[in-house]
Amino acid sequence: MSSALDVATPRPVTPLGILVEHLETAVQMAQEHNVPAPVTAHLQKASRLAAGLDPYLEACTTQESPDLAEITQQTRSQSWDKRFAEGSTVRELEQEMLSGHLEGQVLKMFVYMARAKNILDIGMFTGYSALAMAEALPADGRLVACEVDEYVANFAQNLFQNSPHGNKIHVELGSALATLDKLVDKGESFDFVFIDADKKEYVQYYQTLLDSNLLSPQGFICVDNTLLQGQVYLSPDERTANGEAIAQFNSVVADDPRVEQVLLPIRDGLTIIRRV
Repeated sequence: MSSALDVATPRPVTPLGILVEHLETAVQMAQEHNVPAPVTAHLQKASRLAAGLDPYLEACTTQESPDLAEITQQTRSQSWDKRFAEGSTVRELEQEMLSGHLEGQVLKMFVYMARAKNILDIGMFTGYSALAMAEALPADGRLVACEVDEYVANFAQNLFQNSPHGNKIHVELGSALATLDKLVDKGESFDFVFIDADKKEYVQYYQTLLDSNLLSPQGFICVDNTLLQGQVYLSPDERTANGEAIAQFNSVVADDPRVEQVLLPIRDGLTIIRRV
């Protein structure tokens, strides 16, 4: 196991994290440029309010299992940028793709509430969300995880072996869309689906789930990154390609009479969808 000194600090990739960074910079600039004290005081209060929210949410949320904490530690100790630069992965990877403690516990709670027994995880990365959800499954439950990258699939499976819930997880290696087609052909059905893969394919994942029996009649879909660093509610010229893809996805879901949905400001946005 790598030491704590080897664990890198994630960069801010959520609307709140980015807001905190801007506020901290604004406070520093205000102090350096002799901005009137009342203005500086308001900036400092705003900065403290924003910076304290995530730590408080984490502190008030049930702590993650040691097995989930190990996934976090091992993921953060990897040199993902170096692996991508060497061409050893099929897409760019970064530790910030990890779901993390708060979102993991939210997903785990949703699985309990839905009494799910069959889960589909579209986009596994190093397996944090998959294992968090598997921990909430009954002993005879199962989770099918889609992962396109062989290195991270093996990375996750090695970590799953440390958990008593790891045997509930089956990893399908390959593109998510191809895996979904294969599952449709096999007549598979899932009562809980988590989407956290290629943002530009979100609409296709969603349509496949709704147009087939992959999502059971009473099933739920949870979709990650539906705020995409706040880009979705900024002007279109401030969006990346992924930001535009998520904005389009949100519009498709909002305009679909087949479903009801709610977008929660958890981490980078988490949308819950159900059939009506």
